[in-house]
Amino acid sequence: MTLFSILDLAPVCVGQETGDALRHARDLAAHAEAWGYNRYWMAEHHNMVGIASAATSVALAYVAEGTRTIRLGAGGVMLPNHSPLVIAEQFGTLAALYPGRIDLGLGRAPGTDQRTLRALRRHPDSADNFPQDVLELQALFAAPAPGQAVQAVPGAGLQVPLWILGSSTFGAQLAAMLGLPYAFASHFAPESLLPALDLYRSRFEASGQSAKPHAMAGVNVFAAETDEAGRRLFTSAQQAFTNMVRGTRGKLQAPIDDIDLYWSPVEKRQASRMLTYSFAGSAETVRRGLEAFIEMTGVDEIMVASAIYDHEARLRSYEILAGIMARL
Repeated sequence: MTLFSILDLAPVCVGQETGDALRHARDLAAHAEAWGYNRYWMAEHHNMVGIASAATSVALAYVAEGTRTIRLGAGGVMLPNHSPLVIAEQFGTLAALYPGRIDLGLGRAPGTDQRTLRALRRHPDSADNFPQDVLELQALFAAPAPGQAVQAVPGAGLQVPLWILGSSTFGAQLAAMLGLPYAFASHFAPESLLPALDLYRSRFEASGQSAKPHAMAGVNVFAAETDEAGRRLFTSAQQAFTNMVRGTRGKLQAPIDDIDLYWSPVEKRQASRMLTYSFAGSAETVRRGLEAFIEMTGVDEIMVASAIYDHEARLRSYEILAGIMARL
C-alpha cells in the first residue's frame, strides 16, 4: 500500500500576508489528519515572499497545536544553513512536546540564493560537510554517552527519525549508506528520479532506524470536479514556475484561463519540464496519473504538493485526493 503525505510550502498568495498563509497551513493539516494522510511536512526557504515557512520549526509548532495524531516534520531543513546542535535542540523540543509525531528531513541545498546565504552567515562551502553534519545530528539525538560534554537539551535520547532529501543521486547514496529513508524532490526536479531510486534501493544498508529502504517521491496534484477546473487551478503553479525561470519570484498568483498567454514557448518548455510529475484534473484523471506514477516508481510513499491559490479549492483538492487514496 502506498502512503500519501502532504508537503506544504505555506504559499503566500497575492492579496494575503504570511499570517494568512500560516493559518491556512494549520487548517490544511487538521483536515489532512481527518482525511487519513500519513504525514504533513513544511520546508525551509529564505528571502521568498511567496513562502511563509522559513522558520520551519516555529511554523511546525503552530501547526502541531492544531492537530493531534498526524506526523509532522520538515521536508526539509537545509542543514548547511545551521549548526547540527541548534537543529537537534529545535526538533528535540518539538519531539518533547509532541512525542512520536516528529520527522526531520534534511537537505544540503541552501534553500535560497547566494546573497541570502551570506546573510545567513554560512559559508558557501558548508554543503560539503553535509554527510558529517548528518552523522553529528544522529549522535545528538542518540542517548548521551557517559561524560559527554555537549548534549542537545531537549533532543538527546529522543531518536527523532531522520530523512535524507535530494534531487540527484548524491542524496540517494548517502541515505542508502546510512540506512535512512529517502525522499526525492520530483515535484520540481524530475530528471534523476528513477536512477536515484534504483541506486538507493540497490545500495541500502539496514540501520537502527530502518531495516529496509523506504522511498518517497514528490508530485504536484490539482484535483477538482472536472478536468477543466483542475487544469485551471494548475495555472497558478505554472505561473510560479515561469516566474522562477524569469528570476522574478513573488506571491502565488490567481489562476488564469489561458496559460499560453502568460509564458513564451521557451518558458513553457522549461517550466513544464520541472512540473513533469504534475497531475491536474478530475478525480479519475488524477487517479490514472498517480496509478501510472506508482507503477513506474514503486515508491512506498507519495508526498503531494498543491500550490493552489484559493484555500477552499486547495482543501477540496486534497479531499478529492483522499478519496483517490482509498481506491489506490
